[in-house]
Amino acid sequence: MQALQIIFTGSLVAISCGLLGCFLILRKMAMIGDAISHAVLPGIVIAFLITGSRESLPMLIGAGSIGILTTFLIEFFHKKGKLQTDASIGVTFTVMFAIGVILISALAGKVDLDQECVLYGEIAYVPIDLWILPDGLIMGPRAMYISGGILVLVIAFITIGYKELYITTFDPAYAAAIGISTGLWHYLLMGAVSLTTVASFETVGAILVVAFLIAPPATAYLLTDRLDRMMMITVVIAILISIGGYYLGAAFDGSIAGGMASVAGLFFAMAFVYHLYQRKRNMQLGAEASV
Repeated sequence: MQALQIIFTGSLVAISCGLLGCFLILRKMAMIGDAISHAVLPGIVIAFLITGSRESLPMLIGAGSIGILTTFLIEFFHKKGKLQTDASIGVTFTVMFAIGVILISALAGKVDLDQECVLYGEIAYVPIDLWILPDGLIMGPRAMYISGGILVLVIAFITIGYKELYITTFDPAYAAAIGISTGLWHYLLMGAVSLTTVASFETVGAILVVAFLIAPPATAYLLTDRLDRMMMITVVIAILISIGGYYLGAAFDGSIAGGMASVAGLFFAMAFVYHLYQRKRNMQLGAEASV
């Protein structure tokens, strides 16, 4: 039962991150997830200072606000400062992360909060952290419900805004011409990424969140040229990563999160080799047809 809970929770997180990651990959903004996952540290610390609690809701509000601020600063430096996007990301997330580390270091010994508990979740602990109602009824792992709720919100966001996300991703000039605000949908997408990233911290940790945001959609991107198929393949790969990663970690008595990230890399490597083979084969067929 515990294995099933871990795999199911991992799948929920991987699907949520992967679906949003499809749009990040296509917009050439894959590393924005890494930036957000590190830059939100000050928001988490400030939320803790205000509330004195490590409950999920205050952390989500604090970190989500800083996540949106981070995306705004990245865009600001890119457009106003003429910096390349990668340079803007590097400057913004390192400064924000450093501020968070300084805040935690300054408060060390005074509060029950440190870098490890903020940044490094452990998915193996999912079955231990239970949601218990006031009457004593045990509902199951708390992370499973949080991850499920985030997935519902992500699916609702993509379903409602699919047309706008599609057009602003592939042809922003056309989107602006027909009255769709590219800036609005950019920040809505970044807000969704921030929310998903922060909500997944405690469960899987910052590193695995980045792996889930990038690896499944990047793998799917190599296998198809249609967005709808890319998203479906991403979902399948996300589930397989969670299953394979759990059993890999268990087999070596090691980190389950590390196992999932390793399996994600393995899937990408296989897709990359297949992509190269298909491209070479298509070139050969094209050359034969032209003779």
